[in-house]
Amino acid sequence: MFVAEGPKVVGELLRIPGMRCRQVYAMKEWIAPATGLSGVPVVEAGGAELERLSALATPNQVVAVFEKPVFPPADFNKGITLVLDRIQDPGNLGTLVRVADWFGLSAVLCSPDCADVYNGKAIQSTMGSVGRVPVVYADPIAVVSGYSGLPVFAAVLGGRDLYAMARVDAGFIVIGNESKGIRAGLLELATDGVTIPGAGRAESLNAAVAGGIVISHLVG
Repeated sequence: MFVAEGPKVVGELLRIPGMRCRQVYAMKEWIAPATGLSGVPVVEAGGAELERLSALATPNQVVAVFEKPVFPPADFNKGITLVLDRIQDPGNLGTLVRVADWFGLSAVLCSPDCADVYNGKAIQSTMGSVGRVPVVYADPIAVVSGYSGLPVFAAVLGGRDLYAMARVDAGFIVIGNESKGIRAGLLELATDGVTIPGAGRAESLNAAVAGGIVISHLVG
């Protein structure tokens, strides 16, 4: 199970078919207009109680416990899979899951040493997308090498100009660690290295921002 906090995130998760909510703790003003609570145990809580329950610096009106979603086994032959290699910041990971949801990607494949998608910060950053997008933890080198017929687009420095590339409808898009990039064994599997052209002097882009830009041009 995992914990979600805040009207927006909890409301999004409650609206997803198949998501099972085990318990809700909420202020009276949130409970009254809330939908999707049929059959869900709800406990009215005050601000002080929610503050003790909350993992956030500023507690919200509602804290809920959900069962982790169960998806059919991912079929990496279909659509675009976002591959995340050693993404350490849970906020970045959650944002990338949300980006994958927005652009209709098939799945997110995380290396085992990525942050936990059910970390509280990651859950907040997904804004409910964790209930719609399959997130798989597995060795990305083993998985990607098993689909040699699919293109692999790796976000790197010194690659092809992203803006000059055609859109794709199948394959893998790889985003690497915030400071170390993509590990060598996985980078060797790339059929295309792609680079976001820059006009300024920043050394690099945030992993989630870079992932969003790459996906928007290759898939959107």
